[in-house]
Amino acid sequence: MTRSRSASSRSAGNALAASGWASVRTPARHPGWPARLGPVRVTGGVVELRKPRLRDGAAWSRVRMRDQHYLEMWEPSAPGTWAERNSNVAWLSQWSALRSLARRGQSLPFVITLDGAFAGQITIGNIIRGSLCSAWVGYWVAADLAGAGVATAAVALVVDHCFAVSGLHRLEATVRPENAASLRVLAKLGFRHEGLFKRYLDVAGDWRDHHCLAITAEEASGGMVAKLRADGRAGFG
Repeated sequence: MTRSRSASSRSAGNALAASGWASVRTPARHPGWPARLGPVRVTGGVVELRKPRLRDGAAWSRVRMRDQHYLEMWEPSAPGTWAERNSNVAWLSQWSALRSLARRGQSLPFVITLDGAFAGQITIGNIIRGSLCSAWVGYWVAADLAGAGVATAAVALVVDHCFAVSGLHRLEATVRPENAASLRVLAKLGFRHEGLFKRYLDVAGDWRDHHCLAITAEEASGGMVAKLRADGRAGFG
């Protein structure tokens, strides 16, 4: 347009599975992927996250072609036309790249579903281990689902997963100042404003400023999904 050092990834995964939040296979090389996260019930319906599938191409292309004017305001510029980059055929290369990065432990890519139907994507990218244990979170949802709690639930699910299962300590998100909806999503979940990146990304044909927001495992220790439920913003699937 995001770990608990005291428990092993396997223990955390078992805890989440027991709570009904996730079914996780956690190889040492890429902990936390693949996984199924959710369900969480919000205003729009039941939100779940799963790994991308090759057969998602038609639904992915249909939503992105329909919502071009909504999405291209927030996404980085790229070579080719929107139609070329978001055709059914284009999904093959994106799916392959996402799968490759996930298998190397550099990314956690998820499809967002609403009542079982394709609704968007959320990705944890640029995963750095060692003494940093950090990554970024990026997401998009279909235009007609804005304000229905879908993006908020997806971010909450993936933040909990990153800290409890994937062994990360910090997540950050960069958002254009004009993207009020995405800023509200992150604020509701407790992301802190860390600064403004001037002329940070080429978006919609020009270099755009972006706010940087972040959250650490200590700040999310109670769980993001639990916070949404306690605030009355979400229920059990």
